[in-house]
Amino acid sequence: KDPTHSRPDILHQELLALLDSPLNKAGLLQVYFRTGQGVLVEVHPSTRIPRTFKRFAGLMVQLLHKFKVRAAATNQTLLKVVKNPVSQHLPLGCRVIGLSVTGPLTNPRELIGTLPGDQPICFVVGAMAHGHVTTENCPYVEEMISIS
Repeated sequence: KDPTHSRPDILHQELLALLDSPLNKAGLLQVYFRTGQGVLVEVHPSTRIPRTFKRFAGLMVQLLHKFKVRAAATNQTLLKVVKNPVSQHLPLGCRVIGLSVTGPLTNPRELIGTLPGDQPICFVVGAMAHGHVTTENCPYVEEMISIS
């Protein structure tokens, strides 16, 4: 497999943004990611991702060797490898939206107005060097959109 297809730096930046977001701080966010080899990882909301990429890479190596990463002080599992497919970890009745350049251009503010307040929503974001999220590689995605 070509190492240029792998972009852990993109994943690092996405995790920093997601886990620092107001949604996560309010307890309304669940984060999963899948590696290029298909390993599915669950991220606990209280996880503090290292700010430097070098330390993040070391954390990922530890995760892939031990299948989980625990907090030193509390012994709480922060990252753990879970069983595929990701769809079995999503809440019942969850609407799954894929973000891709191939989807119709959608204004995020208008999208928010169309989402029901009582239904959980899952956004699938690609963190890959080449290609994009498709219904072929993510068959659980119900619709694709492009945001700008």
